[in-house]
Amino acid sequence: MQLKQLSGLAAALLLSAAFSVPVRAADVEPWKKSENAIVIDAYELNEIDWSDMLSDRRIAGFISKASDGLPESYSCKGDHNGDTVEHCKTMWRKYAVSRELYETRRLLARSKGLLWGAYHLARPGNPVDQANHFLDYAKPQDDEMMVLDIEGLDPDKYMSLADAQVFAGHIKTRTGRYPVLYTNHATARHIAANRDTYRILSRLPLWYARYRPGIKGSFPMGNWDNYALWQFSAAANCSKRRCPYRVKGAENDIDVNVAPMTKAELGKVWAFGTLLPEKPLEPVDTILTASIPASGALTATVEASVSTGAEAQTTGAITLASGTVAAFPIRVTADVQAGVAATGHATVTPGNRVVEVTPLNYQDF
Repeated sequence: MQLKQLSGLAAALLLSAAFSVPVRAADVEPWKKSENAIVIDAYELNEIDWSDMLSDRRIAGFISKASDGLPESYSCKGDHNGDTVEHCKTMWRKYAVSRELYETRRLLARSKGLLWGAYHLARPGNPVDQANHFLDYAKPQDDEMMVLDIEGLDPDKYMSLADAQVFAGHIKTRTGRYPVLYTNHATARHIAANRDTYRILSRLPLWYARYRPGIKGSFPMGNWDNYALWQFSAAANCSKRRCPYRVKGAENDIDVNVAPMTKAELGKVWAFGTLLPEKPLEPVDTILTASIPASGALTATVEASVSTGAEAQTTGAITLASGTVAAFPIRVTADVQAGVAATGHATVTPGNRVVEVTPLNYQDF
């Protein structure tokens, strides 16, 4: 994919990478295939008997919750999100204990030969600060999975998808690797349907959460031909009476995942870190990223002419306040009446080129 640069303006986006998940997992209860690896993920309140859990030889990895939004206040002075000082101090103690638990689980899991990963629960708020918080908390090593957890599309409850792209880009800037994306079916489908807008998110390896026995017809979905991990069991569908997969040494509320590959295969790709190949858009145009002053103006103009009954591929123009002009393709369809003076109605459809305008003080990735 071509990256076009405007003179005197910052422009950058999109690294092309080659990671492709082996497409071999069944779309109905793949966890029943003994050769497919199992991965456990947990947060701080999951109780685990590690000796009992590790007696299950299919378990290949452990992903732990690391950071959650922005860090808690240590001093509890000034405005601490409307909490009382007492509640602020309680949350700090919980935060400190959870950090120590994270480190303890990490040492134990790695000493037992498990693959290790960490996820950030993304909340509304500055995505760069959240990315820095995650890296400072998790301290990921090169062979450990990093995960961006987007729980839904409500921007009042969860990080917006636009901010999630900034988060992923900042992780790449600091570590040289992109995170895996954890999300549910509805959110994944929305990202896939709008992959021309979410050019980064739609190419992150997908950790897919859906609690049903089969997902026939779910893939391919946008750039995703398959899942990297499928979270198929959680408190939502695991009870004392019935559960897709019972984890020894853990309660029914622990999350369980299956990989579409063996333990050995999973170990080779576990850290992930690169973008999936992007499937062609229709039509495929270049991506333009421009930085302009916040007070600047951005206008678009189109000129086209067509003959009777014709479709014309012509050109539109983006004009910045500075006077710099960049062209982009459009298609004009005209329905023209025959006569001495031919007149008609034209429909103008822009191509798939994405134009992103960002403030000058934003550090692109």
